[in-house]
Amino acid sequence: MTAAPTTAGVLVDRYGRIARDLRVSLTDKCNLRCTYCMPAEGLPWLAGPQLLTDAEIVRLVRVAVQRLGVTEVRFTGGEPLIRPGLVGIVAAVAALTPRPRISVTTNGLGLDRLAPALREAGLDRVNVSLDTLDAARFAALTRRDRLGDVLAGLAGAAAAGLAPVKVNAVLMRGVNDDEAPALLRFALDHGYELRFIEQMPLDAQHGWDRATMVTADEILTSLAAEFALTPDPAHRGAAPAETWLVGGGPARVGVIGTVTRPFCGDCDRTRLTADGQLRNCLFATEESDLRGALRAGADDADIAHRWQAATVVKRAGHGIDDPTFLQPVRPMSAIGG
Repeated sequence: MTAAPTTAGVLVDRYGRIARDLRVSLTDKCNLRCTYCMPAEGLPWLAGPQLLTDAEIVRLVRVAVQRLGVTEVRFTGGEPLIRPGLVGIVAAVAALTPRPRISVTTNGLGLDRLAPALREAGLDRVNVSLDTLDAARFAALTRRDRLGDVLAGLAGAAAAGLAPVKVNAVLMRGVNDDEAPALLRFALDHGYELRFIEQMPLDAQHGWDRATMVTADEILTSLAAEFALTPDPAHRGAAPAETWLVGGGPARVGVIGTVTRPFCGDCDRTRLTADGQLRNCLFATEESDLRGALRAGADDADIAHRWQAATVVKRAGHGIDDPTFLQPVRPMSAIGG
């Protein structure tokens, strides 16, 4: 095993970046079939015994928060709302001392029903994926006729006080690349914060083509045709989104240019998959097995040491522009966002 860094109590890599943001995938399953994520028939899902139990998830989060300095926890998937124990997991994490900020990234299906219970359990906010406002396009993109349910989920999250409600949108050339202004207008009208995300090479089909990706510059050009945008003077920090004030503010819109405007130098994230594999980068090709260590009886100190050792070897960047870049074997649905 690679020696852990000497800095105690944090997750620091050899470039001095400190990981304080933990993304935890609760399941690889999803109730949509987005064309840029997975095939229509779905994928071979992880078997039950492979998944971390609720108690194992909470324990690993506790180690991250209390021993390794993590201050932000985001639950992802797949689709985290289909995890039966989600509300209990959120409640257990909210009870930790120190208490981390807790969020969920979801497709919004069922969020209108779950939002009050999640808020009561301690959830702070949500990110909801929404790539189009056109029902026919939504059905074509997701292979499910559920746009109304997503819109209801957004409204339910806002009503429950899960603010700010953030909306994540991916634009694809020739599919929905004409909808940037409409999506921003929708977000402004409802008080949501919109984030456009460049399409990334994380699809299960390995069919990603840079030529079909709508770039950050193209998104901004499209928005600027209808809105007055000025750079956000607020310090970005380690946030993945570059933000702009709309009409002078206070409303903002963000663009996450993972491919064309990489922010690897400020990355503060570490990731845990639903089957207990640790990933120090979204595009990592190697993982560290925490589930095996847990089930073999490792104590918290050993888990923390393994986590630090996996972090210290994190690469300088994702390497998408490198000719030797290899897309991760796992798709986004299995890694977690």
